[in-house]
Amino acid sequence: MSYIVKICGLTRAHDVLACVRAGVDWLGFIFHPSSPRAISARRVAAFETGTARRVGVFVHQSPAEVLAVMCEARLDLAQLHGGQNQAFCAEVGVERVVRVFWPQRYPRVTDLEKDLASFSEVAAYFLLDAGLSGGGCGETLDLDFLTDVIFPRPCLLAGGLTAERVAAVVSTNPPNISGFDFNSGVENSPGIKDSDLIKAALAAVTKKERPQ
Repeated sequence: MSYIVKICGLTRAHDVLACVRAGVDWLGFIFHPSSPRAISARRVAAFETGTARRVGVFVHQSPAEVLAVMCEARLDLAQLHGGQNQAFCAEVGVERVVRVFWPQRYPRVTDLEKDLASFSEVAAYFLLDAGLSGGGCGETLDLDFLTDVIFPRPCLLAGGLTAERVAAVVSTNPPNISGFDFNSGVENSPGIKDSDLIKAALAAVTKKERPQ
């Protein structure tokens, strides 16, 4: 089984096309107004994305607002970055939710696992990001903290990922990681992606199949 590759923070049709041509699985669009990578639903709706899944990143919107943007922008998944609760996830749609967690918030692995378990019935995927909140800051996760964590849903890793860093992770055959979410590590400036870095990221991930 292959790892999922997501490129997040896309703002330009040129970069979307580069991702589609390279074979990126998920395309991420940020609907948080204060983000330097923010984009409108109208612009995203105009992008041609082939078979890649379209993911919206949401922070402070209500469930109704999330659903409205998903409809207008033709999104497949909603990545919830604002600490949304279980009821929020259920209202958006269990099969369409990517719930974000920040492992550095938890003093013990068991605390993280407890929180993951509490969302296991209301999310299709989990995503682990670096820092204590937000995203796209270029910080990296301490992967040793996650070595023995068993995720009840497929889990993507984020946080300052570059082709080199992901290649090192993939070489260890991590049994608990289903994919990688690239953002700042494949761009020249916020929202401006680099096609060569995107290709390198794909190459780093797809060299090896994910452990079953």
